[in-house]
Amino acid sequence: MAALKHVGRMAHNQRRVIVAYKVLPGDPDHCVVVTTENLEAGDHDSLIKLVESASGQQADDLATVMMRTQLSDGSNMLARFHTTGKMIKVKTADVEMIPNQNSSIKLSELNEAIAAQRGVTVNDLAVTGNDGKTVQQSSAPAMTASEMAAAAPSVAPVADDGVITDETLAKKFRSDADRLSKEAAELRRQAEELVPTKKKAAPKKTAASA
Repeated sequence: MAALKHVGRMAHNQRRVIVAYKVLPGDPDHCVVVTTENLEAGDHDSLIKLVESASGQQADDLATVMMRTQLSDGSNMLARFHTTGKMIKVKTADVEMIPNQNSSIKLSELNEAIAAQRGVTVNDLAVTGNDGKTVQQSSAPAMTASEMAAAAPSVAPVADDGVITDETLAKKFRSDADRLSKEAAELRRQAEELVPTKKKAAPKKTAASA
């Protein structure tokens, strides 16, 4: 079985979790996970399919694709899991990432490895405060899935009780929407540089319309 990102378990009871955000802004010792055993069968299947999908494995943080994914009833996956209390705040040292059956690494150690590779601190892997801007990261290539790579370019602040509030989730959605809009604009610019869009010729006026 190929190595998978985002899959973990709680160290104290071995319960499976899916890591949505690996680092919290201003709180590098905590993350946000989804407890899979409490999900309804359909929601569980949808989440696992997303984790195993190409978009899920390419995502630095699974939450960035959860926010663009619908559940079987048409509801947004990230918002639904948030409102139903399935997303909880836990210590990164209490989570073991398990890319396959033969290896595991504490999320706290993984975050440290990522930060070292990029030449930043673990805290720099998260969003900088409430301005919605991500920290500028180095151009070092990301680790492969087998090396359990994942950075946190965008994180929703979490309350002290471990629940993401509607206000902070709304800020998170707006921040990610702005980031995705900028990425789309940059991709269009690069596409134009490669192959400029051909403009349609204006229709010629006929004698009758002249």
